[in-house]
Amino acid sequence: MNILIVGVGGQGTLLASRVLGGLASIKNLDCKLSEVHGMSQRGGSVVTHVKIADKVYSPIIAQGDADIILSFEELEAIRWQHFLKKDGVIVCNLQQIEPMPVIIGKAEYPEAIIERIENSGKKIITINALEIAEELGNAKCANVVMLGLLAKKLDIDFEDIKKALLQIVKPKFVDINLKALEKGYNY
Repeated sequence: MNILIVGVGGQGTLLASRVLGGLASIKNLDCKLSEVHGMSQRGGSVVTHVKIADKVYSPIIAQGDADIILSFEELEAIRWQHFLKKDGVIVCNLQQIEPMPVIIGKAEYPEAIIERIENSGKKIITINALEIAEELGNAKCANVVMLGLLAKKLDIDFEDIKKALLQIVKPKFVDINLKALEKGYNY
């Protein structure tokens, strides 16, 4: 399973990749992660390659080899869609975070991103994970809402993804993250 996790700095892509790594361990599978940070502290792209199999030889997912793109932001979904396999799926959070060129007026945020991806023939599943997380009282757990949805789509047992999450999340954040995981899983 090749999962490309894309977002911007501060959205929790790295935590999500670590939870998936923990899940692979629970399932006695090999997992390799590769994190790429691009000005992540300033809202730049953050990309994590997650490869899970009986044996993984390289942590890098080649263009056209991602089974799933887990996108925490719309622009990142379209930016990285060329990594998706022909029969792959994009799981996308309906959130738009303006990159620096848009903020300073040098560019415009692209319109109709989801429709453009759909029109290209790619399968995309959308969720407003930020809204769900805010309803729970903590916008920062939108990444865990996304993980819950991903786990459900991959037919991963809830108890397994929950166990992986509990290995990673700090004790003071367990309750809110478990609620977020459940909301995404039952979406």
